[in-house]
Amino acid sequence: MKTLFLILSGLISLTAWSTPDSNKWEGRSLPQFELLNQSGELINSVQYKGKWLVLYFYPKDKTPGCTIEAQNFTNDYARYQQLNTEIVGVSLDDVESHKDFAETYELPFNLLADTESKLSKTMEVKRFLPWPHASRQTFLIDPKGIIVRHFDEVEPKVHSQQLLKALQALQQKK
Repeated sequence: MKTLFLILSGLISLTAWSTPDSNKWEGRSLPQFELLNQSGELINSVQYKGKWLVLYFYPKDKTPGCTIEAQNFTNDYARYQQLNTEIVGVSLDDVESHKDFAETYELPFNLLADTESKLSKTMEVKRFLPWPHASRQTFLIDPKGIIVRHFDEVEPKVHSQQLLKALQALQQKK
């Protein structure tokens, strides 16, 4: 039992130390992807060229924090549209789960099913403890496809407002 405790403690410590450096993403191109959305349509990264993109990863459909975050993005969706910005959510959940989540909360944006963890691994957001999931992180991408901000610590209640402020500041600079 003591050995198991030491192994688990070591794994938890290793996970804590392996958190990606937020700044390493800024200035890099968004990796190309193709994933199904909640309607079963194939969505790819090229579709978002020419627009700002909020690419947010979240752990699980219909969980409290994920629901709050999605509802806040929905409430602010018109403001994002005014800023020429699309929102895309990504989790490891499947298309049916995303469809139910999007319909239940009337989400006006795409939820992508990263069931094989390809994008989550590429973006280094996949975590395994306490279960395999995408950690709550957001990437803000400019119209040229360049990651201009990475939020590796996200508070669901205030994140949408935080992103809107960042978008406005970035757009004023360009």
